[in-house]
Amino acid sequence: MAKKYEFDYDLIVIGSGAGGSAAATIAVREGKRVAIIESGSFGGESPNWSDIPTKALLHAANLYDEARHGSRFGLRSSTLGYNYPSLRSWKELAVKRTGAGGNRKYYENQGIDTFIGLAHFLSPNEISVSRRHLSSSNFLIASGAKWIIPEIPGLETMKYLTPRTILETIRPPKSLLIIGGGDTGIEIAQLMAIFGTKVFIVEQASRLLPHHDIEIGELIERVLREQKGVTALTHSRVLSVEKDGLSKRVIISQAGTEKSVKVDEVLVAAGRAPNVDLGLENAGVKYTAKGIKVNNYLQTNIKHIFAAGEVLGQNSYTHTALLESQIVANNIFEKTKIEPDYTATTEVIFTNPGIATVGLSEDDCLKRDLPINKAIAPLSIIARSNTSDFRDGFVKIITDKKGVIIGASIVAPHAGEIIHELALAVKHGLTAYQVAETPHAFLSWSEAVRVAASKLSNT
Repeated sequence: MAKKYEFDYDLIVIGSGAGGSAAATIAVREGKRVAIIESGSFGGESPNWSDIPTKALLHAANLYDEARHGSRFGLRSSTLGYNYPSLRSWKELAVKRTGAGGNRKYYENQGIDTFIGLAHFLSPNEISVSRRHLSSSNFLIASGAKWIIPEIPGLETMKYLTPRTILETIRPPKSLLIIGGGDTGIEIAQLMAIFGTKVFIVEQASRLLPHHDIEIGELIERVLREQKGVTALTHSRVLSVEKDGLSKRVIISQAGTEKSVKVDEVLVAAGRAPNVDLGLENAGVKYTAKGIKVNNYLQTNIKHIFAAGEVLGQNSYTHTALLESQIVANNIFEKTKIEPDYTATTEVIFTNPGIATVGLSEDDCLKRDLPINKAIAPLSIIARSNTSDFRDGFVKIITDKKGVIIGASIVAPHAGEIIHELALAVKHGLTAYQVAETPHAFLSWSEAVRVAASKLSNT
């Protein structure tokens, strides 16, 4: 006699991005009945609209930029050009190769049922999607987040760009104003500036990248201004946007003074809001507009409903969402509950120079009244800066008073690769002395890590 189930599924995952995919695949491999609901493109934001396509374009842009400035090495590259439709084709090939974008069949081949549409809770164990009712003994909400469109007079009456739609433009705009000087705004600013766009960035804070230490924002602003012609309007906010012929006139207040900028396009990159419009009140799940509330095990106040990724309202990265998804799979189906360890979570911004951080920033330490030691090694101190003719950057290491590394930031070529040595140090409580004593290959950028650590070894 066939086994009777109380519910249709053992686990329903809402969202097929990084926060949902790992839990779904782990559960189905353990013989559980699993369904995934996706309201947009399967694979979620990272492979379809953000990480993969943006970094593919940035790679091509930086290659073009390096070659264009090759005359200092004796290269004849002044006649170099680009074909933007071909660049877009490259971006689409990179997305296709990765295989995570639009990957509905991947889930179905594993035995996961897939549904397209908006999920809406009817009760703690039931949801509706595209007029179908589904029930499950467990849920994982990994519905992600969307770009916030600020309430700026005039903006709603005209076409504007988002970090998603700018990747689909036929050619780079002649001029572009970016609202928001955070990670994404900075990457897009550099990308477009390399391809000839005159870029303005409006940021309310006193510096670009306000969530990072001051040295990072100041250096990147200088590099963007001096090398790419980008104008950073800090201490500024957009008051209104109006049509001006075929262009757009943006009225800005900068430290109390009004000014206007005329541009072809406006791009909104001023933060993201979690997708919580899921009928959560019908399930009794506690949430706010800033995200779903969870405990240390990523469990909501309703014990069989979990949440992971950007819907939690934190600054979530793809690798963080994947970690949380794996944790949720464990905590639903295993007796021993585990907590995610965010101690050594790295953050990388793929500009050139790259930016990578791990652990506590100096600002974090100040807010917590933590006594620290710090050291900065400018890239110009190591031989590689001479052979590559690149000096804009540094390695900064922060230790506690015992010399244990608690945070680090790197601004350098390949910063995203270099940071993991310091992530390992943060995770396992290594001292600056231990890092400094580790041999670092001559003529690698990582020598700057050794120099910064050496400075702290003597304190």
